[in-house]
Amino acid sequence: MAPAPSAARSAEARRRRLVAAAFLLPALVLLGALVVHPIGYSVYRSFFDRSGDTFVGGGNYGEILHDDTIRTALKNTALWVVLAPTTATALGLVFAVLTERVRWGTAFKLLVFMPMAISMLAAGIIFRLVYDHDPDRGVANAVWVGVHDTFAQSSAFPKARPGRDSPLVPAAGADAGGFTTRDPVRAGVPVLLPLVGVAPGALPEGARTARAAPADPGKVTGTAWQDFTRGGGGRTNTVDATEPGLAGIRVEAVKDGRVVDSATARADGTFTLSAKADGALLRLPASNFREAYAGVEWLGPALVTPAVIGAYVWMWAGFAMVLIGAGLAAVPRELLEAARVDGANEWQVFRRVTVPLLAPVLAVVLVTLVINVMKIFDLVFVIAPGSVQDDANVLALQLYRTSFGTDADPGLGSAIAVLLLALVVPVMLYNIRRLRKEGLR
Repeated sequence: MAPAPSAARSAEARRRRLVAAAFLLPALVLLGALVVHPIGYSVYRSFFDRSGDTFVGGGNYGEILHDDTIRTALKNTALWVVLAPTTATALGLVFAVLTERVRWGTAFKLLVFMPMAISMLAAGIIFRLVYDHDPDRGVANAVWVGVHDTFAQSSAFPKARPGRDSPLVPAAGADAGGFTTRDPVRAGVPVLLPLVGVAPGALPEGARTARAAPADPGKVTGTAWQDFTRGGGGRTNTVDATEPGLAGIRVEAVKDGRVVDSATARADGTFTLSAKADGALLRLPASNFREAYAGVEWLGPALVTPAVIGAYVWMWAGFAMVLIGAGLAAVPRELLEAARVDGANEWQVFRRVTVPLLAPVLAVVLVTLVINVMKIFDLVFVIAPGSVQDDANVLALQLYRTSFGTDADPGLGSAIAVLLLALVVPVMLYNIRRLRKEGLR
């Protein structure tokens, strides 16, 4: 007798479930071994002390709230979550919209996306060099110093100073940092302004061997030079045959606290002032000796976190651009054209039509980047120098340092790992819920 149809269908359903379970079993075993077991063990280990022998309950979680280093890591992680995903998403949106309007948009997209092919470690090494404080090595400071010096030229004599028994003395008051002559000068009597401390390679371009200025009865003349003979020899406070002039140094004549005349030294260090300088003190103002602008300390305590976030945005803006560009390609063009026909300008079309239509894609990109930055580790570890790593600290880095550092505490490290998981899970659940809603549409 043939089996009833309902019984046959039940047997077939059981067989299908068994086949599905057989195919899923290896994946479930791997999932349990690589995900479920480590999470469960981390939760269990977080309730024990450093050695793992003494149960401390919530003591490790209390330590998280009271440890200044971990609280800094929490604050920086919050800063990362707010700044990095929004900046990368905003740039990706701008790039995706603009590249639709240019002929070479594909090449531009390739260039922007290319950093995604670089590992976090390699990107960290690159940006450690980019942010180097020395303008001769660090690209960021080379550009910054170049722009600064375009508008505020640095002095060529930052280390110059009077030598022994020099006729120059340090200036006081408002011009502290400069130098003045000990005694007033007289017309027709050449003045000597010897300085030392200028490296030969730091002399201005075009500087020539110094010469003693000739006397001029109606004017004040003089020489400003480097009073040092390479290889030894020479006489102090005397213009010797091989000593260079300080070309371009500014000389001012001061009477009663007021500048009555000024001059700039020629290539051989000589200068000439008018008769107004007769009886005045000569001053080499502090602007001659201003230290060269060294740029911004990108990896200092104040800027290290924004600097590392900048490196992250450089890497992930291409990812955001590609996803948003794919969403933009699916936007109905007739809606954009209808808005333009109704009189909307390009900014209004972008803000009122394009962005709302792209909202689901923007949400995907933003949530993905939020999850990504919560576990950021490589860039911070590589870019931030050891002296400021506490200032740039984030939870994932603190987890590593606590669990595997020189003073390792696996219990506290496990508590940090559980905290990090607790922060990531709500974002993941939101993402899953949103994807399910999208699937039902």
